Amino acid sequence: MRQPLDTFATRLLAWFEHHGRHDLPWQHPRTPYRVWLSEIMLQQTQVATVIPYFLRFVQSFPTLPDLAAADNDTLMAHWAGLGYYARARNLHAAARRCVELHGGDLPRDLDALLALPGIGRSTAGAILSQAWNAPFPILDGNVKRVLTRYHGISGHPGLPAVEKPLWALAAQHVADVPQGRMADWTQAQMDFGATLCTRANPACILCPLQESCAAHAQGRVDSLPTPKPGKVLPEREASALLLEDAQGRILLCRRPPTGIWASLWTLPQADTDADLRTWFAGNIEGDYDGASELPPIVHTFSHYRLHLQPLHLRKVALRARVGDNDGLRWVARADLASLGLPAPIRKLLDRH
Repeated sequence: MRQPLDTFATRLLAWFEHHGRHDLPWQHPRTPYRVWLSEIMLQQTQVATVIPYFLRFVQSFPTLPDLAAADNDTLMAHWAGLGYYARARNLHAAARRCVELHGGDLPRDLDALLALPGIGRSTAGAILSQAWNAPFPILDGNVKRVLTRYHGISGHPGLPAVEKPLWALAAQHVADVPQGRMADWTQAQMDFGATLCTRANPACILCPLQESCAAHAQGRVDSLPTPKPGKVLPEREASALLLEDAQGRILLCRRPPTGIWASLWTLPQADTDADLRTWFAGNIEGDYDGASELPPIVHTFSHYRLHLQPLHLRKVALRARVGDNDGLRWVARADLASLGLPAPIRKLLDRH
């Protein structure tokens, strides 16, 4: 009887049989919709964080057409706290396009998947391989780390000159995957990078690839992958108003559809105290100077760090000509859970 080839893929699959994750909620049942949803949620977010969000999501939106039909506030309320909110907006837009162009299903074609908002080459490969066992490579952060170490590739893997050969290697390894095992292979790579070949303190002593790993042989495990050149995050300051009316309702305003916290509900905010004072004078009946300072919030985004100074004022009212509208709304505390709020703002409201 012919013995199976001893390759990178077969060794990793053998490891996955005993040490991989086989009971993730999106694996049972493993439908294209559930795979897609999990892949978007898992971008820059750990499995343990994603699981409760995924379960709530599929309970409220069990099918792709259900997601497409959801209103923005309900969707954002389910996403609030996961961060990187453009993912949710792209998910919604892609679902609606699938209803419009693909009969309410995800397309089973690489180019058609890539044409959907929020789906890049690696995510498309993950969907095709896990949902349909199709032979497509992936190259997420975990896989980049494993391949740069195993093959001894220097250079930051986010650079095109390094990423291109990594894609070629990922495709070569796919060719060694036994037929019908692509879903397992994709999961095996992600699990291996997340649990064994980790960014810090990788468990090389337990690694099934140790004997043929270039980084291990060369003593370069700690230096690969090559880090991204360091950049100091700029610091920004802003002020926000936590305003309550006579009934204890909180005034929220909707963020613009693009930019930070896009389309979420948050507190009225301005870059300077003077700008916030001007906004207050034009919209609110009350004494701005009577506001009390709350502990500042420090929140780090991908490209800057925000220092937000909240000011708290009770028993104020909107000026008559402003009124309650789609962009500015009084919300009872009991109803806050139904709206999408940024995580640091929700924490602030929970405390005060």
